[in-house]
Amino acid sequence: MSPLDLGVAMLVVALWGINFGVAKVALLEFPPLFLMGMRFIIVAGLLLPFVRMPRGKLLGVLALSTILGTVHFPMMFNGIKGIDAATASVVAQLQVPFASLLAAIVFKDRLGWKRAAGMLVAFAGVMLIAGEPRLGDSLGALGLVVAASFAFAAANVQIKRLGNIDGFALNAWMGLFAAPQLLVLSALFERGQWEAVRNATWAGWGALLYIAVLATIVAYGLWYRLMRRYDVNQAVPFMLLIPLFGVLSGVVLLGEPVTWTLAVGGLMTVGGVGIIVLRRPRVVVNDKVTNLT
Repeated sequence: MSPLDLGVAMLVVALWGINFGVAKVALLEFPPLFLMGMRFIIVAGLLLPFVRMPRGKLLGVLALSTILGTVHFPMMFNGIKGIDAATASVVAQLQVPFASLLAAIVFKDRLGWKRAAGMLVAFAGVMLIAGEPRLGDSLGALGLVVAASFAFAAANVQIKRLGNIDGFALNAWMGLFAAPQLLVLSALFERGQWEAVRNATWAGWGALLYIAVLATIVAYGLWYRLMRRYDVNQAVPFMLLIPLFGVLSGVVLLGEPVTWTLAVGGLMTVGGVGIIVLRRPRVVVNDKVTNLT
């Protein structure tokens, strides 16, 4: 990998990792479902004029938008709202062992003992974090992040079934389909949306734009370029650095503490995920969607 592309890869994982802390900032001002609805409105509005309709695949994209828009994002962002960004960024890495398990079930992929051991280490790390006393009142939120990670792994199965599709077109049309789902859910289950819009500060609007523009459009655009130029096993290992930037974003933006339990549990989780990714990156990570937030 050239020095320029190495820098691009680091920028992408930094944008995705910092997104956890930025999401916490946005959630201080906007209800979670409403925030995600606005995110997808911005993404669709910016991308749709420049992409083609994925003809013959719209029903598949609609199904994907339901998995992500109705299931994954509501759980993920409600979970992030209830726990610190550092913990969320680590626990979200369970998407990889979940994806590996689903690949074994759906695509008959053989796990092997090394990847199975990696899964056990990753889950053990999350269990260690969950046992931390400071999270005693937040286990429900932690569970939502775990469940959202499983939903994202299921979404990757759907993406694999879609076959070859332009990444920008996928994000654009998925945003068009997901936005109304999220806004309807917001209308049913949330209150104070318009008050949040009227009272939002520059920090809230800036966080929303970061989530939609930098963490979604820019980061995915750069990532697709890397995936086209390099083998998956050259690019995917950089994703192991996402929790590092997630922890840093929580510390710098929100003043969150880093405890020994979080540090050890985080290392176990990332280490287990690393075993899975480095053993079979083409199976456990799809080259179109790679990040939970």
